[in-house]
Amino acid sequence: MLKVAGSALLSRREACWLAIAAQGLDAPIGPESRAAGVGRLGGLLDRLGTIQLDAVNVLERTQYLVPFSRLGAYHRPLLGRLSGPGGRWFEYWGHAASLLPVELYPLFGPRMAGSSRDLVRRPLAEERRRRWRSEHASYLEAVLAEVAERGPLAASQLSDPRRRAGEWWDRRSDGRRALESLFTDGVLAAWRTERFERVYDLTERVIPDEVLARPVPEPEEADRELLAVAARCLGVATVADLADYFWLSPPLARLRVAELVEEGRLTPVGVEGWRHPAYVARAAHPRPPRRSHATLLSPFDSLIWSRERTERLFGFRYRIEIYVPEAERSFGYYVLPLLLGDELVARFDLKADRKARALRVAAAHREPGAEAASVAPAAAVELLRLARWLDLDAVEVAAMGDLARTLRSALGAR
Repeated sequence: MLKVAGSALLSRREACWLAIAAQGLDAPIGPESRAAGVGRLGGLLDRLGTIQLDAVNVLERTQYLVPFSRLGAYHRPLLGRLSGPGGRWFEYWGHAASLLPVELYPLFGPRMAGSSRDLVRRPLAEERRRRWRSEHASYLEAVLAEVAERGPLAASQLSDPRRRAGEWWDRRSDGRRALESLFTDGVLAAWRTERFERVYDLTERVIPDEVLARPVPEPEEADRELLAVAARCLGVATVADLADYFWLSPPLARLRVAELVEEGRLTPVGVEGWRHPAYVARAAHPRPPRRSHATLLSPFDSLIWSRERTERLFGFRYRIEIYVPEAERSFGYYVLPLLLGDELVARFDLKADRKARALRVAAAHREPGAEAASVAPAAAVELLRLARWLDLDAVEVAAMGDLARTLRSALGAR
């Protein structure tokens, strides 16, 4: 790491090292016979600060893939046991719908209070929310009373769910909207069933008493603390990167970051090729990753959430093509990048065909400059590891992509 004009200047590779280490992707995964338990799963979320939830299950839901990428095989139902009444994790709007360590719950108090006043920083959205609450005030009270009496409840279990017809974006029932409003306000807390259905109950019956007893900080203090957590979890990041981690307002984040720098909790650094200053949570000591094997990353993995940052760090342009018509996709429907060392070297369109008990590789593409002869064997090991964890018997590679043929040979060799 160089020094320029009294401040640190990181090379792009050193920035990658910091990011990979902060995300828990730098150390080798142990033998598969040593499956991760509750303790290691809980420690992982403490390290990451948040894991995004997503319903797409063509391969496996992202909340299960993120721990697998870092810890290797584990018993998936353990994840559900960590959230819910009295659990170490809670669900809220962190980075989209997310699992978060329960210790962070007070930091979201100001966000919950703002929601209860319909303060969402978008005037039209605020007006729609206020109008809906006003028109459905008595219904909201009835839903809350029913949860208090009968909870925990999913939206489908309400005695008067008030279902709606229409297109998918307008199909949510009034019952679901009522529960979501109360959840976002912090009046209700929620967790997921195995089918990914959200279940709601009174917050005091879900979040531990000792957590609820802690004081709720002022909004500025809460934002500072969330930005400090984001800096630790990202390793090195611009203001925009830090704000994105917990979906904070970038203009307000800029003020809070300046305060963290003044307090000595963040240190400004430059990064080779970056237009904006970056920040590290402590004295930066970038070291090469010790992990020599390849790692598949969920499309919603927190290492690559910010597509712009992913491109800055790795030179890897990544877009999710789930909503792109099939004929217009460049790489496929559900595409996972492959991390090898400190580079993203390939991407694979994957599907778990549970009926046929096969992991299907619909497309396999290597990145420019990546050598197929070295990438394919590493990818084969990782794909077989993933298939075993998903209880699939085979990995089947289609002909699509410039890495497909070499990958098929590598798999055959194993």
